[in-house]
Amino acid sequence: MMKSQNVALPAMAALLLLLSLALSSEAAISCSDVMKDLRPCVKYLVNGSGAPPAACCAGASALAAAATTTDDRKAACACIKSAAQNINPNTQLAQALPANCRISFPYNVSPNVDCSKIT
Repeated sequence: MMKSQNVALPAMAALLLLLSLALSSEAAISCSDVMKDLRPCVKYLVNGSGAPPAACCAGASALAAAATTTDDRKAACACIKSAAQNINPNTQLAQALPANCRISFPYNVSPNVDCSKIT
């Protein structure tokens, strides 16, 4: 289980970075909202190749747009970290997801993302 947690961190980091598009304090976003938006990305991150499916990019964009406050982004980060423990994502696909979905963000993709430091 420890090995899958280490591999899941880059996927969480990539998905977390999608949340960082909007800059700025009570979390209105729920884990069910986060998971609904990112569900189309799971199969791709686990065993996909090439470009992510359109539904994945649409969900990631929707999540980034919904996470409008710092608290929203921190809450979404925590949800993603928790969910990432249950999948074994391809690290390269996870790290490339924002760029492959043509989403820009102001943070570097890192497996060491600290949700408490998200602004």
